Amino acid sequence: MAPRPYWKGYLKLSLVTCPVSMTPATSEAEKVRFHTLNKETGNRVVSQYVDSVTGKAVRDENEAKGYARGENDYVVLTDDDLDAVALDTVRTIDIEKFAPSDSIEWIYLEKPHYLMPDDKVGNEAFAVIRDAMKSDKVVGISKLVIGRRERAVVLEPRDDGIVLWTLRFGDEVRPEDSYFEEIDDKADQDLVPLVQKLIKQKTARWSPDMVSDPIQESLLKLIAQKKRALKPKKTTKSSKADGAKPASNVINIMDALKKSVANELKNRKSG
Repeated sequence: MAPRPYWKGYLKLSLVTCPVSMTPATSEAEKVRFHTLNKETGNRVVSQYVDSVTGKAVRDENEAKGYARGENDYVVLTDDDLDAVALDTVRTIDIEKFAPSDSIEWIYLEKPHYLMPDDKVGNEAFAVIRDAMKSDKVVGISKLVIGRRERAVVLEPRDDGIVLWTLRFGDEVRPEDSYFEEIDDKADQDLVPLVQKLIKQKTARWSPDMVSDPIQESLLKLIAQKKRALKPKKTTKSSKADGAKPASNVINIMDALKKSVANELKNRKSG
């Protein structure tokens, strides 16, 4: 069952409009999360806003947004003030421009959302916009207010729906030149074929099973152990603690690559 949409509004292209709903395409609900507790009592710790001068707790109805114009000098904005400057993009995704699908660099893509028609009447208009973009191999460029902030978004047709990506603005992406300028622009041509051979042996079609979160898995195991009231196993002393000299970090790249390729071939044959 699909989760409830957290945004509803309209998708618009010129005179074509249809009601749509949107929900995040990713979730962290399955991640291990912790509550902060008082170690002595075992009770949860509750956070609250406190006046920085008086030290007293602030009631919810007295909270307001403040824009700093100087030290300890703020312009106060209430919820009514913020609602008064609400933009049309709060409820409407108006596609203003289009761009080739492969022209947007991945570094500008921020967070994906699933966009779908919100009723049967809007299905036809939604499908026409989706299929037209798919046929022309373009994505739509628009704006949308999310969390009181207007964000640039890109609409990418995918299967029967549309994936809406929030975009990072140009000033949010650091130019790569200042970071890559001191890297060698040419590699040792004798080593490249070995790396290519290694890459070929390790290449397969993408699957989510290729990646996992080892910290998440370790936390789940630890929690399971705690539930069973088992003591954690004692760790063995490291070779460094035993007085053994640490292995050298200096590795001959040619030897390492040859060894890697040989190991891959050996594993494939044994498999």
